[in-house]
Amino acid sequence: MGKEQYRWSAPLMVFAALALLAADPVASVPLFRDPVHDGAADASTVRDAKTGEWVMFYTNRRADLKLADPKDVSWVHGTAIGVARSKDGAKWRYAGTAAIPTSCTGATLWAPEVQRFGDTWHMWITVVPGVFKDWNAPRFLVHLTSRDLKSWQCGERVELGSDRVIDASVLALPQGGYRMWFNDERANKAIKYADSPDLKTWTVRGPVTSTPGEGPKAFRWRGRWWLVSDAWKGLLIQHSSDGENWTAQPGYLGGEPGTRPTDRAKVQHPDVIVAGDRAYLIYFVHQSGEPEAARDFDWHRRSVLQVAELEESDGLLSIDRTKPVTMRLRETVDR
Repeated sequence: MGKEQYRWSAPLMVFAALALLAADPVASVPLFRDPVHDGAADASTVRDAKTGEWVMFYTNRRADLKLADPKDVSWVHGTAIGVARSKDGAKWRYAGTAAIPTSCTGATLWAPEVQRFGDTWHMWITVVPGVFKDWNAPRFLVHLTSRDLKSWQCGERVELGSDRVIDASVLALPQGGYRMWFNDERANKAIKYADSPDLKTWTVRGPVTSTPGEGPKAFRWRGRWWLVSDAWKGLLIQHSSDGENWTAQPGYLGGEPGTRPTDRAKVQHPDVIVAGDRAYLIYFVHQSGEPEAARDFDWHRRSVLQVAELEESDGLLSIDRTKPVTMRLRETVDR
């Protein structure tokens, strides 16, 4: 190579390197796998404006727990809230468990919902007061607050007129106040909603689904309200122009097993990241469709987190689980 060629090539090489660094990253498959118990589920994902990192809170289910009775569900009890961190939303690292005080919660924590309103972070957590071998136990929601996403302070127990409520999703209302969607297990596991002027006292206003389900996630995107919930045969998708009256999308999203390794089961319990005109669905997948499950009966308990980009056309949402996901998160507005 001549000197003249070298003078031109060096700047081009630097430009190419900078372009590569600026390129949007492609998400890992799976997006995240818990290194302790291998049972990550029920994610809530936010951006920490102070550090620039993405922080994911998730149910840290004890999928590796050996149990003599296959009907024993102790493995989904005694669970902490796991934490993972990422610089770009595509590659995640384990960051331990959330520092949630036991004085106002309990032995079993499920389904965190994390939002920032003003200068305060809020978490709503499902609490089961003990470790149980079956599903017959009270369940309730507790409100926590934090300034830094690391240290959490006790708030109040959320009173919603039932002793069996789980899975909160909360948004600020455009005209003021807040709305929470949740699962009332005493009402045939209906998804209900409640309003609050202050995030402390709530008034239940009614159900928004006639189909049993859990894990609701509400968000606003492309001029609509959306409510996505886990119907155990894929995700029930609903949209609304006003957050009051809802239209259900035919069928269920992600009800058929995927084809990629670690993604070969139905989509469950969603989270959604809205980034400008794009939106990303984070979901968990049981590992019952993997080769290991043929050799280990307990392998179906294991679960990982995956991501797919949401596509919208004429009010209908779809995902392509075979498509590599480029995480374009630079347009995300801090909550």
